[in-house]
This record gives sequence, C-alpha cells and structure tokens, in this order.
Amino acid sequence: MSQELDVALLARFQPLNALNPDNLQEIVKQIKLEKVAAGKTLFKKGDTQNSQFYIVKGEIDLLGNSGVLKTIKGGSADGFNAIAHILPRTVTATARTDAIIFKVDGNLIDVMLTWDQTGSYQVTEFGVGSGNGDDDWMTRILQTEAFHRIPPANIQAIFMRMESIPVKAGETIIKQGEDGDYFYIVKKGRCLVTRSMPDQPKGIKLAELKDGDTFGEEALISSANRNASVTMLTDGLLSRLAKTDFLELLNEPLLNWVNYAEAQKLIDEQGAQWLDVRLPAEHQADAIKNDIHIPLIFLRMKADSLNNDHPYIIYCDTGRRSSAASFLLNERGLTTYILTDGVGSVPAEARTE
Repeated sequence: MSQELDVALLARFQPLNALNPDNLQEIVKQIKLEKVAAGKTLFKKGDTQNSQFYIVKGEIDLLGNSGVLKTIKGGSADGFNAIAHILPRTVTATARTDAIIFKVDGNLIDVMLTWDQTGSYQVTEFGVGSGNGDDDWMTRILQTEAFHRIPPANIQAIFMRMESIPVKAGETIIKQGEDGDYFYIVKKGRCLVTRSMPDQPKGIKLAELKDGDTFGEEALISSANRNASVTMLTDGLLSRLAKTDFLELLNEPLLNWVNYAEAQKLIDEQGAQWLDVRLPAEHQADAIKNDIHIPLIFLRMKADSLNNDHPYIIYCDTGRRSSAASFLLNERGLTTYILTDGVGSVPAEARTE
C-alpha cells in the first residue's frame, strides 16, 4: 500500500481539515488505512453506527431501492467528504472497485470540532483569567447578556454556591464515562482534556486548558456521561458549581431543546429560522431547506448579523455544537432552540440531501 496515513492526508478531507494539527495527529495514532475488495459492503441503509468513512483510492457505490444512486471516486470533490455520514444511513455503500479507505469515530470528530471551535471564545465569554484580580471574572460574568435574564437572587446564589478548590498536578478532575457533577472554571493552572478509545486506553489529547477556561458544562446541559477526562498538568485553583445548582441557575433559563415537530410549530407560529452551525462541507452535503448557515467557529463574529425579532432553531449532527452555539447566542440576548438529535431527525423531504 503506497499511500501513507499521516496528518497531511487527513487534512485533505472534510471536516477533518478544520481540526488543529495536534488533534489530527491524535487521530492518526488510532486509525489505519484499510483495503476493501470490490463488492464488499461498508455499511447498509439504516445503519446507526457513528463511524465516518473516507475513500482514499478506488470507487464506492451508494445504493438505494432502485439501484446505484451515486458513485464516489477517491480524489474527487465528493471523495473528500465523509461518505453518507448522516445517521441513520439513507443508503447502502458498496465498493465498486478495489478501494482504500479509513474510518474515524464520528463522536470523536464532533467532540474535537466542538473543543476547537468554542475554545477561542470561552475565556472572553465567561470573562475570566484576565489577570486583573481574583474578582474580575465575576464582574465580567455579570456583564454578559445571559446573566441579565437570570433573576438577581439566582445570580447572587451562583457566587454563594461556587466553591474554590486547590488542585495538584496529576489530579483527575473529571473522568470519562462518569456522571456530570460539577461545572468548572480554571482560576489558576493548566489542565489536559483527553478522551480514551478502545485502542487508545490512555486517552488522546483533545485540548489544553489554562487560566480562565471552563469545562464540564456539556455533561450538565445534556445530562449525559462525561465524554472526556480532565487532568491537572500543574498545581492550581479551580472554582466549581454543583450540577443541581448549574441546572437550576444557568441551564434551565438558557437552553431549550425541541424535536422537529416542535421546531416546525415555532417556524409557523413565531417565524423561527433554522440555523446550521456545522462546517461548509457538512452543510453542502446535507442541510435543512431554507436555513441560515454560520459555522460555530465564526458565530461569535457574526452574531450581530442575526435578527433579535424572531427565534432561531440551531442544529448540527448531534446537538453538541448546536448547544454550544445556543449558549453563546443566548448570552447576546437572542432566543434560541436546539434541535434534538440533529439533522438526521429531519424528514428527507425537508432536507437538501
């Protein structure tokens, strides 16, 4: 097999090319190129396994009830996108010729994209780590639009219920797979975010957090188990808010989840607008008709272009990036809803696929 699997190869594919080099290097460590014989099935229609398949060489047929709907060739424009990645699969994929492919855990890509695309604004949005004194982050939090919408008694309760805890280098703060229990702000120190995989039990690096960064909100918002571990790289000081307090004081007034039927009702009755926060290639491959498209990484810069007069229903593939976007836009005074289960839950006739 003459083709080598490296960062340069991965960076040719969407949305992998949106990841930072460190994350691409971590992916390289855990995947491999695979030879697929002509006639072999990669996945079947209805499949829900969240693996993203990419073709490096050869041809793949996408099959529907009436036969071949499309042939994807390695090196073509379509070939640089994940193959029919929306779940459940709407087609069957079969190798038309001998082919070379690789596959990546879709959840891992989504987690990495979320970390990469939100990390740049978490510090300024929470207003911490500026070095102007221990209480400066509190002042800046109070200046954000989100906290204007929380009753004053709740804001006071946030600061009363937050506790500062000293931590040591090597200490595990949250562990992948456990229930979410706290929302954290790094007041001093650095910590490492990792995610373990079946063939990488020690974990792959997702991000490095520093003074002012926050973590732990995702598991609290979604009530899901932690999808990554956070370990201290240095001695430091964290401030934390318990899950029950987070849900009572932050989450409930800010994030609203709706299914497709509820979203359609908001469109009909309140003039709500669909907003896709995925990357351009993802939007081009499969989106909801008549939507607005602003990738999460640009949302902070383009938030002022959105209209305060009507709600936005935000979507991505899973709800992970859209919940981060909702949190950001709510802080700016917009009314937002998040589509539960992402674009895959939308009927085919309402999509551009």
